[in-house]
Amino acid sequence: MAVLRFPDTDTRIDGEPEIRAALGEMGIDYERWSLDRVPADCSAGEVLTAYADEIAAMKQRGGYVTADVIDVNPETPNLDAMLAKFDKEHTHDEDEVRFILVGRGIFFLHIGGRVASVEVGPGDMLRVPRGITHWFTLCEDRRIRAIRWFQDTAGWTPHYTDSGVDRGYQPLCFGPVYMGARVENPFAKSLGA
Repeated sequence: MAVLRFPDTDTRIDGEPEIRAALGEMGIDYERWSLDRVPADCSAGEVLTAYADEIAAMKQRGGYVTADVIDVNPETPNLDAMLAKFDKEHTHDEDEVRFILVGRGIFFLHIGGRVASVEVGPGDMLRVPRGITHWFTLCEDRRIRAIRWFQDTAGWTPHYTDSGVDRGYQPLCFGPVYMGARVENPFAKSLGA
């Protein structure tokens, strides 16, 4: 299950209803979906078939026209270049919607002058609406498999803010205690941040 943190106040929010409410106040949708439909190692086609009802409902809800399965692991060719496109503060012209099947990642959300970090894992569905300033990175195992939705695949290009805000936050997940820690955190400094 996701963990939501506000590093500026060292506030941590656990629990599905609490996370959903806090993210909802920021305009972010969060839900927990069942993972019992398919084994973790099934094909992308099997995933899309197993979750066809949820995919269709999400398409109708958000005006999405397509969905696919992304599967990233340490052996993915050009992984560092791929991750570098999204680990700096940016926005998109369309929503970023992910249902995590395997692995973990962290979304940093910069809303109203405040940064929140959301570590997502298997069973978490997160929708970051178009125009929300954010960035994303994988956790230390560099593994994620997720269903993603698109309104227009051409619209998913990152538009960088060049604010530098992202440089003030630890770029890796270190578990629920320190994930999303600001660089000024003494523990983060000891890790060479």
